[in-house]
Amino acid sequence: MAATVGTESFRAARDFLLAHAEDYDTAYREFEWPRLAEFNWALDWFDVVAEGNDRPALWIVEQDGAETKLSFAQLSRRSNQLANWLRDLGVRRGDRLVLMLGNQVELWETILATMKLGAVLIPATPLLGPVDLRDRVRRGGARHVVVGSVDAPKFDGVPGDYTRIAVGPPVPGWQEYARAYEAPTDFVPDGVTRADDTLLLYFTSGTTALPKLVEHTHASYPVGHLSTMYWIGLRPGDTHLNISSPGWAKHAWSNVFAPWNAEACVFIYNYARFDASRLLREMERCGVTSFCAPPTVWRMLIQADLASLRTPPEKAVGAGEPLNPEVIDQVRKAWGVTIRDGFGQTETTVQVANTPGQPVKPGSMGRATPGYRVELVDPLTGEVAEEGEICLDLTDRPLGLMVGYHGDPERTAEAMAGGFYHTGDMASRDDEGYLTYVGRADDVFKASDYRISPFELESVLIEHEAVAEAAVVPSPDPLRLAVPKAYLVLAAGWQPSEETAAAIFAHCRANLAPFKRIRRLEFADLPKTISGKIRRVELRAGEAVKHLDPQARPDGEYRDEDFPPPVEAAAPPAGSMPPA
Repeated sequence: MAATVGTESFRAARDFLLAHAEDYDTAYREFEWPRLAEFNWALDWFDVVAEGNDRPALWIVEQDGAETKLSFAQLSRRSNQLANWLRDLGVRRGDRLVLMLGNQVELWETILATMKLGAVLIPATPLLGPVDLRDRVRRGGARHVVVGSVDAPKFDGVPGDYTRIAVGPPVPGWQEYARAYEAPTDFVPDGVTRADDTLLLYFTSGTTALPKLVEHTHASYPVGHLSTMYWIGLRPGDTHLNISSPGWAKHAWSNVFAPWNAEACVFIYNYARFDASRLLREMERCGVTSFCAPPTVWRMLIQADLASLRTPPEKAVGAGEPLNPEVIDQVRKAWGVTIRDGFGQTETTVQVANTPGQPVKPGSMGRATPGYRVELVDPLTGEVAEEGEICLDLTDRPLGLMVGYHGDPERTAEAMAGGFYHTGDMASRDDEGYLTYVGRADDVFKASDYRISPFELESVLIEHEAVAEAAVVPSPDPLRLAVPKAYLVLAAGWQPSEETAAAIFAHCRANLAPFKRIRRLEFADLPKTISGKIRRVELRAGEAVKHLDPQARPDGEYRDEDFPPPVEAAAPPAGSMPPA
């Protein structure tokens, strides 16, 4: 397929970042987002790269050992067939399509085909139930759905006049996806795609309220993820494994746009239940060169034998929530590779990151990525400060920023107030521009008039060998207003006992200043969103209920005062004889 003006502009921006992969100062100072009027990433980039290209683009390994490996050229042809078939079914430019599939070939084919048609994707995880799907179809204005046959019954109670397409065994009343492979392999678009046309409508994971509907364009995510490519350090020919579930923005970040921007291969290992040892074996066998995983997976991996991976990936990154320093240290010791944190949101691509070749400061998530101008804004004064809310300067609007919250002008105006996009996350900045994450603005709390960052305390807790996961929230206290309380998931082999609680409290005393110490703890599973983020808002609400009577103690709660530190023996007077 012939290159377009958009193709050449995009390639120039990408090649600049590849050329300065480890030269952050030059990349940050001189990078400019491509200026695009018309651009369709699937047609103007993927198909151009794919022409005559037999290098692997997608490699899926199943738990039973089965494998599927498709080249760029094969995916281009197959997505052409699907686009032609979908057009025959009535999918038109601007139509909205709910895509609810697992990590299977048809997912990537549908992403590419929908883009080629100029339709709008509404990604959805297969974990959703009928209530969630009714919301997706209604608020998303969906006219078509593509789902696995096993999930088709979920739509029985979802009203609407939409095309039903099932992937897998035939389902009565549903179109059979496999018929798409009978369609022609040549695709001709029905017109041009403007770069600012809507491409994606993402429902956020909703940690505090009803999910927001985030709107991205044909430029903001496909092109915006040049910053993500730069952060990971992806290059042509890499084999990139990202642990992420379809339906969430992070899947598009690292399983679609960032690797294919770099002409790397997307590698997937599907499993019914996470098995760290098996994952490491597959990484070794298949030669994974680049690895991205959320903190939950990293925390499970360090419980396994990391050294069993004899050829570790050259690039290792973490995203979703900040990584605790203890995890980073253990991986560095085992693999000789430093996990590099990155920060972004569904609303953006990577804004802040530890990029390749740069010094990594313990606890810091790095510096602003090329193309992003990040400021810290004091939530009370609105002034730029050295500590405050992470905000993006809209006078130099980054291409990777969303259009807004679709159908919700009030929320959009609130997020874009004062000339900044407000992330709702807090950080501090040092003299070299490195940002250290403090926490969600609504998670930071005061205890005895001291400001407490849950993330800082959680990082100390997870350093203890008994702790697999931790979440810290304020617990009501009649004297201090609130005290830090930890909810803990224990590592294998540890029991939720007084002995374990005593060991963890001792660890906190040794590693935290008195005003930051954990004063209460409870062993419990952590409530999470469907995308895996800890719902601290739910824990906070639970604490308020548990402590309605300030004199009562909830069942299962341990307190620091129950385990006083041992009294050290007094030193004998100078010159005295030791005891016999």
